[in-house]
Amino acid sequence: MAELTHFDAKGDAHMVDVSDKPVTSRVATARGHVTMAQETFAMISEGRAKKGDVLSVARLAGIMGAKKTPELIPLCHPLPVTKVAVELTLDPALPGVEIEATVKTTGQTGVEMEALTAVSTAALTVYDMVKAVDKAMQIGGIRVTLKEGGKSGRYTAE
Repeated sequence: MAELTHFDAKGDAHMVDVSDKPVTSRVATARGHVTMAQETFAMISEGRAKKGDVLSVARLAGIMGAKKTPELIPLCHPLPVTKVAVELTLDPALPGVEIEATVKTTGQTGVEMEALTAVSTAALTVYDMVKAVDKAMQIGGIRVTLKEGGKSGRYTAE
């Protein structure tokens, strides 16, 4: 297992110094889902949610979440995010919404946290948009599925 880099020799948390790392193209993709009652799924898929277009609002929230990651996660570096794509797909088999976010940058550290934050923010927004009719929804499966660039190279989840 790799050494944890967010702790100094005394064990105190600190922001990792990436100033000597080369600038490379970086990309990360994360996925997650929101499961819900069949009636809630129908409401979203038929566009009947009282707060509006659930998937469009959640997509925008995910993009905003990615851009705000260093404000939310204490030791994340502020990065020049060059692309954020958030896709929300209705999945009747759940029933619910599958969420995938891809984030890109050219920099000295990766964008896994930005992709994870995008998925989490989108999922929380789906919940917020329809919680009045389904408080039992569940958010889950949030994980990095692809990481590319930097010293460690490519990671693809199984």
